Amino acid sequence: MQHIDKADGAGEEFLAFTLGREEYGVDILKVQEIRGYESVTQIANAPDYIKGVINLRGIIVPIIDLRIKFRQPNVSYDQYTVVIIVDLNDRTTGIVVDGVSDVLTLSAAQIKPTPHFSGELATDYIRGLGSVEQRMLILVDIEKLLNTEELAALEAVS
Repeated sequence: MQHIDKADGAGEEFLAFTLGREEYGVDILKVQEIRGYESVTQIANAPDYIKGVINLRGIIVPIIDLRIKFRQPNVSYDQYTVVIIVDLNDRTTGIVVDGVSDVLTLSAAQIKPTPHFSGELATDYIRGLGSVEQRMLILVDIEKLLNTEELAALEAVS
């Protein structure tokens, strides 16, 4: 993993994407490519958020729909639906999102800590909140987004 020295003022780059009305950011170093949504080969007995697999230049890539994982209602697929191909724990994985907006460079001062919530709300996958002008991005640690059980399910379909 590449370490970025915060002292040089370069900041970190995040790919901004949308899920419903919320905007998220993922470390650009984890992103391999961005593609339009295409039909997938469904895998029997896979969790509902694993849409299936695609063959990406000879590599079988599981496709996870983050909209389903985040329990969004009325998930639909159209010409704007995007798959972000990411490196997830040394495993090429696709995540389905509503759209990709841009790449943003955030300084350490623009990244606020994750607020603490009481109860059962799991927020360990949130690195922090990025603030750029009037925009607020939920910065996601893509490798912590899936728990151990879900990672085992991914291994089973590949």
